[in-house]
Amino acid sequence: MAAARRLKRVAASQPGFLTLKPSLNPSDLVSGRRKRVNKNKKKNWNKHSDINDVEEFLEDVRHQERTTGGLLSEKSDDSLFFLDIGQPKKAEQKVEEPVETKKRKGKASRPLRIDLILQHDSLIPPAKDVLAYQQPNAKKLRRIAQKAEQLAAKGVVPRRQRQLLNRRPVDRTAKKSATEANNNPDREYYDIWGQESKESADPWYLQQTGKKHVKRPEKLNEKPSVLPAVEVIAPGGSYNPDFLSHQALLQEAHDVEVKKQKQEDKLERQLAFNKEDKATEETVLREQVEGLVEEENEEEEAAANDDEEEVAVGAIALAEKKTERQRKRERAEKIKEQQRLANRKQTDQQQQLFQLRSIKASIKQREQKTKANQIKRKAKQEAQKSQPRRLGKLKFQPQDLEVQLSNELAGSLRQLKPEGSILKDRFKSLQKRNLIEPRDRAKFKRRLKVKYVEKRAFKEIT
Repeated sequence: MAAARRLKRVAASQPGFLTLKPSLNPSDLVSGRRKRVNKNKKKNWNKHSDINDVEEFLEDVRHQERTTGGLLSEKSDDSLFFLDIGQPKKAEQKVEEPVETKKRKGKASRPLRIDLILQHDSLIPPAKDVLAYQQPNAKKLRRIAQKAEQLAAKGVVPRRQRQLLNRRPVDRTAKKSATEANNNPDREYYDIWGQESKESADPWYLQQTGKKHVKRPEKLNEKPSVLPAVEVIAPGGSYNPDFLSHQALLQEAHDVEVKKQKQEDKLERQLAFNKEDKATEETVLREQVEGLVEEENEEEEAAANDDEEEVAVGAIALAEKKTERQRKRERAEKIKEQQRLANRKQTDQQQQLFQLRSIKASIKQREQKTKANQIKRKAKQEAQKSQPRRLGKLKFQPQDLEVQLSNELAGSLRQLKPEGSILKDRFKSLQKRNLIEPRDRAKFKRRLKVKYVEKRAFKEIT
């Protein structure tokens, strides 16, 4: 094939040789002329240009690169030719194996056809992946490294390295505390849940790496209330209490109800209608005539006020201008008043020297009053620790006392009737201990009105 192509190229290069192309007309062949084509235009380049020889040459080059890894003209003779010295003689003849084993070995070693198809038969190395060798910010890192080399040549230490050198060295020679034996009864109590893990690393390293634990505020360690989680009811609340304790509990429940009743009565009194404020015919007539008689008096008073203002303005205008003698007199009086105040101040300071004893007594009395107020304030704060605080818009409402009357008491646990709710009791306990804010039950509000419709079967019956 290559020889035939070469002959075609040689024949085509001979003068007077005319190739058959589809672009040529039979009339051109008869006349022996080529069609003149304007090749200045790009659209005629591929249409009227013969590039088969170039494509064949490039295909031949690609074939050589795939099969031999380069051009044959650039290869050495040793890589293209070899010396045939015949078949080498075997020094030792191997023991002949059975035919079956030979067949099996040859069949097992022969690769499959699909593996041969998938094998890489080209000697051209794969294209180099440029992205695999690229480094992000390589130019910037190279510039930083060059600058560091220049500073090192001048003897300048970078800031980060200077900080590392100024760090306090860690004392690694500290001896570890000897562990005590487990059977030692005098050893300290170790709480596995209460003790926090100690940070053994360098504090500066923990701070720079962001691994240092945040210090827990001391306020979070305090309980919001000193009340116990479960309050024990009074002895009178037992299923079989004694008479005195039961009466004391009844009295406490009675006081609570009386207090509620007083609050309701007070609210009714405040909202009650006062009969004295009821409107009469006289008050109605007075309201209707209100403003008719006072208009004339108001006009007269306004006119009088205008006259007085005009007189005052004229007097001020006349009094604004002062003579030089009046100004001197006012200046002298002002200086005399300042001297009098200074002398008075000096006299008061001298008098205070003789009042040191009374001043000390007043200061001591004030300090005692301040200490008493501090004691009262601390006592009030301690008392407030056991009281529920205002955490939300609603105020805490204590739960009603669960008490039974004398005729409702049961003689045994079997006859006892359960009262109250454990869930409600725990919920009120959380509110009382300031763990959650007081809440009300959400009110359900219907968005759409309910429409009542009678069915046809119901209408027929009625």
